[in-house]
Amino acid sequence: MTPQLAENTATNLTTVQKLQKLIQAPSVTPDDAGTIKWLSEQLYQHGFEILLLEEVQGVKNLIAKRYFSPGPSLAFAGHVDVVPANDKGWQVGPFSGDIVDGCIYGRGAADMKGGIAAMLSATEHLCLQPNIRGTFYWLLTSDEEGEAEYGSKRIAQFLNQHHIVLDACLVGEPTSDKSVGDTIKNGRRGALSGRVQISGKAGHVAYPENTINAAHIAGEIISALTQLVWWKDEPGSKTHLQVTGVTVPNIVDNLVPSECEVTFNIRYSHGYKSDMVKALVEALLEDWQSHLRFVWERPCEPYYTGVKEQNCFLSLTEMAIHQVTGHYPTLSTSGGTSDGRFFAAPQTQVIECGVRNHSIHQVNEHVSISDLVMAEEIYTYVLKSFFCKS
Repeated sequence: MTPQLAENTATNLTTVQKLQKLIQAPSVTPDDAGTIKWLSEQLYQHGFEILLLEEVQGVKNLIAKRYFSPGPSLAFAGHVDVVPANDKGWQVGPFSGDIVDGCIYGRGAADMKGGIAAMLSATEHLCLQPNIRGTFYWLLTSDEEGEAEYGSKRIAQFLNQHHIVLDACLVGEPTSDKSVGDTIKNGRRGALSGRVQISGKAGHVAYPENTINAAHIAGEIISALTQLVWWKDEPGSKTHLQVTGVTVPNIVDNLVPSECEVTFNIRYSHGYKSDMVKALVEALLEDWQSHLRFVWERPCEPYYTGVKEQNCFLSLTEMAIHQVTGHYPTLSTSGGTSDGRFFAAPQTQVIECGVRNHSIHQVNEHVSISDLVMAEEIYTYVLKSFFCKS
């Protein structure tokens, strides 16, 4: 445990103080910097059973469980790891947690230690309530900002192996835009990166009839890729393909290139799976197939949570936000991928809801104290609505 987290482990800290302590632990992926142990201690004091999965590649994973009585199950999922930061350009130290003009500054303040601090306080409020039913899980990892191979993916595998079925999962990612609660994610698009390696025939530029220009083929391929029609897109979840690179090795101005590589990334609607996306792209480029080799990388499947007729966690979350803010949230599946995809299942509604995301991964990442308090109030309303018997 880091020195900053070793002190004041009792759960009498304010939400602001909790966030400051979490920020002061420099938990750059995959190092949790003591945060998992500290959070385990906080949850243990409120009756949670603590399970730490075996550490793999430096990644720590926490599964905490509080069984109240027979009833539905809800998990709060999140990550303690952050992207790197140095002092350059920061008003205060990136791992200081200092308060400036009513905002708490530091790496992870918004993504997503603010959500963790707010949920920890909301959990404390819940555990003081009478007549609580169901089972409450906390699922935390130190491997989300990296490749995410040993974090929530392993936690989800553990749940499956032990036949633990969640009715709902709330992911504390920063989803809000202008104000806390104005946007939540009821799904995420899938992501897939591709490389098309093109082989031609080199030769002198003065005699193009004796060559096959790999760069020219690349241009035709790029044109075809950008005109691909994604016919299974659904409203609010559009597919986008972006070419990210065109590389011709050993370029000289009198040689027709025999090799070229085109790289691209696809963010695709939940109407597709990665295998279908691959098949569409490869079929589109079939006319050039004798010159092409495909390499597919980093597939991340999409997920989507729709409305259920009964016991709908999406509707519950919307109502909680309305009760706290006076407004209903916009539903979105935009943005990057998240660990929500590992917990989504036909029987599990996954919703992402958190603080504003306008400063995440940036110099001077911060969250305002008022936003942090608002997130805590929303989480508290969600937990009481889900767990407390009427």
